[in-house]
Amino acid sequence: MTEHFVTGKTLPDAYHGAIYALWMRGSDVPCPDWNTNQKELSVTMVVEEPLAEPRISRLFVGGPSDLEQYRQEMLDGILDFEVERGNWKYTYHQRIGGQVEWVIRELQRNPDSRRAVIDLRDDDDFWIDSPACLQNIQYLVREGKLHCKVLFRSNDAPKAAFMNAYALIMLQQRIAMALGVFVGSYTHRANSFHCYEKDYAMMKGYVRRMLTDNDSDLTYNYLDDWDEQMEDAKPAIAEKVRLLREDYDLERTNDFVQGVTL
Repeated sequence: MTEHFVTGKTLPDAYHGAIYALWMRGSDVPCPDWNTNQKELSVTMVVEEPLAEPRISRLFVGGPSDLEQYRQEMLDGILDFEVERGNWKYTYHQRIGGQVEWVIRELQRNPDSRRAVIDLRDDDDFWIDSPACLQNIQYLVREGKLHCKVLFRSNDAPKAAFMNAYALIMLQQRIAMALGVFVGSYTHRANSFHCYEKDYAMMKGYVRRMLTDNDSDLTYNYLDDWDEQMEDAKPAIAEKVRLLREDYDLERTNDFVQGVTL
């Protein structure tokens, strides 16, 4: 199985390189669990300066509101109640749990530690249809910088990888701030970096744009552009979550009343 390494100064640099490598060098293989085929490559993507501009790729599915909601889902658990509701099997935030606090304490205890690992795999993953794709996250403080290394067993290249990486870099920044150190490199390894057959046209379009567009046409700055749009999206996201919670509370009330009646 082919292994490919991509290094970029910024997140878009590395992400675009990984997308290009998958399309040009990936193998076409069956994906029987989802009754389809896929293009697949093992990828290690290194971002040297995760907070450097331009920080946002134009080649991903979504906009500022989608990216802000996903950031809040992973870092703050705004939709964790969907697990209890039965709509989701898990969330990454739920799996991470209190491990962030442990990582901070461990790196405060010993900045040279190699033990600051967040493990997301759970016993339930042996029995559910969609086990967690993100497996673990390791943090290392070296020369005053917090480096982050993540492992995905499986990663949907055009529909998930950029948002995954963006949110994980935001988590890295949060931990670095708690430790009082700078943000170092971000390394994103996906054993199966893939694109499903139904998304081949999307991937082909991404690659065509990489070959024909200027770099400035493939990216946005986060500061003074997307940060403001993502901030503006917060009230609508909060209202969306509030309505979902209201629906869930109503469901629980109706179930309780029905149970009492029976």
